[in-house]
Amino acid sequence: MVLRRELAELMDPSWARALAPAEGTIRKIGDFLREQAAEGKRYLPGPSQIFRAFQMPMEKVKVLIVGQDPYPTPGDAVGLAFSVDRQSKIPPSLENIYKEMEADIGSRPKTGDLSFWANQGVMLLNRCLTVEAGVPHSHKGEGWEEVTDLAIRALAKEKSCEGKVKLVAILWGADARSLAPELRGAVLIESAHPSPLSAYRGFFGSSPFSRANRALKEMGLKPVYWSGNLGQGF
Repeated sequence: MVLRRELAELMDPSWARALAPAEGTIRKIGDFLREQAAEGKRYLPGPSQIFRAFQMPMEKVKVLIVGQDPYPTPGDAVGLAFSVDRQSKIPPSLENIYKEMEADIGSRPKTGDLSFWANQGVMLLNRCLTVEAGVPHSHKGEGWEEVTDLAIRALAKEKSCEGKVKLVAILWGADARSLAPELRGAVLIESAHPSPLSAYRGFFGSSPFSRANRALKEMGLKPVYWSGNLGQGF
């Protein structure tokens, strides 16, 4: 069973099959978004990018990073958690991620575009896939959590082998850390969220990038070039 054609065309077939049980919920969310638009409320990201995180085949995912919801600033939300377009100013949470990366592995990307992480098998998934422009957390409780919880359970099952899950899950903040029970058997790297309000409560100093790469090496998988610099330390 897969999602109907118009939805399935927005994601890889492996995810279309996995999310099929949530098709009714996805369609209700679609109705909600159309109602919001009719009321003059803009939602982010645009329709073609809502399911962007699901364009990577499930089998290629080796690291899962979970965010809360898209950036509420028009132009920033691109369908990948924490990422922005190359031309966009780096948002505060991502700037803190880069500060921690530089302290951890000695280098950082030059722009806020994290699509090169996705190309290496890093899934950048928000718990809620849309948000009203200018209103953070505004689509919380509208059904996205059901969809993304299903996706995470499906991913953990796909990566399971002999009681272990061949996956590194980086969980930043309370919303993401609540998913830990769904990811038993995976390598979990948990800390506070990198937002300016919480980064100093345990995100800084958590060394998630070097820890993730050590875990990947132990699994026999290639490390991630987090900064895009092939000479970065792990």
